[in-house]
Amino acid sequence: MKILVTGAAGFIASRLSARLLKRGDSVVGLDNLSDYYPVEHKRRNLADLTAQASFTFIEGDLRDADLMLNVCQRYEPDAIAHIGAMASVRYSVANPLIYAAVNVQGTLNLLDAARQIGKPHCLLASTGSVYGQSTPVPFPETAAADRPLAPYPASKRAMELFAHSHHHVWNLPVTILRFFNVYGPHGRPDMMPWHWARQIMAGDELTLFAAGHLKRDWTYIDDILDGFIAALDTPQGYRVYNLGCGHPVENLDFVKTLEEILGKKAKCKNVPAPVSEPAITYADITKAGQELGYRPKVQVREGLERFIRWMEKTGLI
Repeated sequence: MKILVTGAAGFIASRLSARLLKRGDSVVGLDNLSDYYPVEHKRRNLADLTAQASFTFIEGDLRDADLMLNVCQRYEPDAIAHIGAMASVRYSVANPLIYAAVNVQGTLNLLDAARQIGKPHCLLASTGSVYGQSTPVPFPETAAADRPLAPYPASKRAMELFAHSHHHVWNLPVTILRFFNVYGPHGRPDMMPWHWARQIMAGDELTLFAAGHLKRDWTYIDDILDGFIAALDTPQGYRVYNLGCGHPVENLDFVKTLEEILGKKAKCKNVPAPVSEPAITYADITKAGQELGYRPKVQVREGLERFIRWMEKTGLI
């Protein structure tokens, strides 16, 4: 199978590309190498991909509609794994406009290119943040998800709706995958596990919103990839799936686990949670379990131990 993977130099997409190559697929990776965080981390993510004959890398931007059509026409992918995006809830509060340009218009450019070349299966990475604050827990895929708390989840929900319109009007096969708090080796440096681990080791003070009582459904990267690939291999018209662990953990307990693994106490300060932060993220993974055989295997302690070993091996802490 030939798969176009967007955001290929990023955390999740680079690890997905590695898994696909390992099983014998060919991958066309697209990334604009944005400097949202240092590009050296993206080049590290690409290092185990670019030497492989079945991997083609294209430096390009989702916002370029002509390029998206050209890439789809030239490579004629059997499926598109659309993971490239502007991420981060907090960054989106300070910089909302780029989220509309990249996550909404960029996705629409890609979807419209896909429907013109034979309608490959399109898998779109969304977020558990679309559920907002008022959805009963655990969050079911049937929830309205119509009250996002920040521009980032709003842009992802808009992406989902455009995808549904393309399925409805042009019969484009689409699978929406809502990721919950993904972490693990190759994670982004702006994400909490990376940030907190380095702050603890440096003796710097870290911030815990609401005294660390916010709960997050931390999901290890390998479990996310298992679910993504199962969905890739199971096109079903239009589907929405939660991919989470299904076991929310208080951020305070998450930090305590990091302290135990690192052998060092954290210096914490308590700050009120911003309005963009939900009290809890909690995936109902029943549907993914029934239809995809999705069964998360890695709980937080084991996942953090693997993550810290990777950080130590790569000289990041």
